[in-house]
Amino acid sequence: MKLSRRSLLATTAAVAASGAAAAPAHADPGGGRPLRTGFERLAADGYALLRGQRVGIVTNPTGVTRDVRHIVDVMHADRRVNLVAVFGPEHGFRGTAQAGGSEGRYDDPATGLPVYDTYLKSGQPLADVFTASGVDTVVFDIQDVGARFYTYIWTLYDCMEAAASAGKRFVVLDRPNPMTGREALGPVLHKEFATFVGRQPISQAHGMTVAELARLFNGEFLTRPVPLETVLMTGWKRSRFYDDSGLPWVPPSPNMPTPDTALVYAGTCLFEGTNLSEGRGTTRPFELLGAEGIDGRWAAAANALRLPGVHFREAYFAPTFSKFQGATVGGVQIHVHDRAAYDPVRTGIALLVTVKRVWSGFAWRSDNWIDKLTGSTRVRTMIDAGATTDEVVAGWQQELAAFRKVRKGYLRYG
Repeated sequence: MKLSRRSLLATTAAVAASGAAAAPAHADPGGGRPLRTGFERLAADGYALLRGQRVGIVTNPTGVTRDVRHIVDVMHADRRVNLVAVFGPEHGFRGTAQAGGSEGRYDDPATGLPVYDTYLKSGQPLADVFTASGVDTVVFDIQDVGARFYTYIWTLYDCMEAAASAGKRFVVLDRPNPMTGREALGPVLHKEFATFVGRQPISQAHGMTVAELARLFNGEFLTRPVPLETVLMTGWKRSRFYDDSGLPWVPPSPNMPTPDTALVYAGTCLFEGTNLSEGRGTTRPFELLGAEGIDGRWAAAANALRLPGVHFREAYFAPTFSKFQGATVGGVQIHVHDRAAYDPVRTGIALLVTVKRVWSGFAWRSDNWIDKLTGSTRVRTMIDAGATTDEVVAGWQQELAAFRKVRKGYLRYG
């Protein structure tokens, strides 16, 4: 893989950290600066970055203040900002839609603001939405979970591309990566497999924040860079997990109920590409995996690998919806006991390798969705050929090293 390198046109918003924020910042347990999100810094500066602009915001239920007020409600009530439109991603602005759905076009009952649907829109149709809304500046504030196939980062990409086409400014308000930002992990997408679960060649677990990704998109991938400003956090460190932030966790999507889910998702979402349940319809989606006919041999095989930071429990469950609805299935529950040592992508590959070995009923989805999730045919074909976990992981190291080199130039936190 060869990534082009262009000079970065994005600029960092020089938003002062002084002033009274909407809510007190979380004390940094490491003794450093307190953590403030991009929105907290924007509000503390009196929305100076948005002054004189007609503003639209791309957000969902995760766009909240520390005291769990939605930022749309806060901004709409503040005369210092002229908020005129809201843009909803997959699952919708208020988060009522399940996976693969959205809320459509409506007027928000709480504020009266027009809500436009961005889901599955890109290019000129999305640019036309921004034009019709009458906004001058598009703001993005959504909590990501750190995996390439989580669609909000591609909503970000598509909205940046559309804003550039429509002649709009773009502002990204940063939030923590709940998986930490320590490193990039997993295979890198091949462009011929580009879809809405992966538009551009980044790694499966990217290890970046949305503001860093926005800079990367603008500097490496967008044909026409957008006038971009990013409001970075203060007090966030790349090694920190979400529960160190002091921020409330609002599920970014219906099947992402806790930060624990986000920690495993970058690996176990791969089971969407198989005939096994990925735990949807349970209280532990992506931590519970299984199918009818699987027994304790899978957990035993996975535990025998002695993967760092994780144990596997033989588990039985009955999903209330999605795959195997109403049936009792067997499988594993993932128990991460050392988050710092845990590698979600390697663990996901190991689980695929072992379940295929111990359960004769294993099959990939007939549409080869696994190739869209992993970014190429490599993982599927290697596992089918009997490759070990180590061999599969070794197969993407050269491409991952190239991505890490490019990624390094866009990191903004220590």
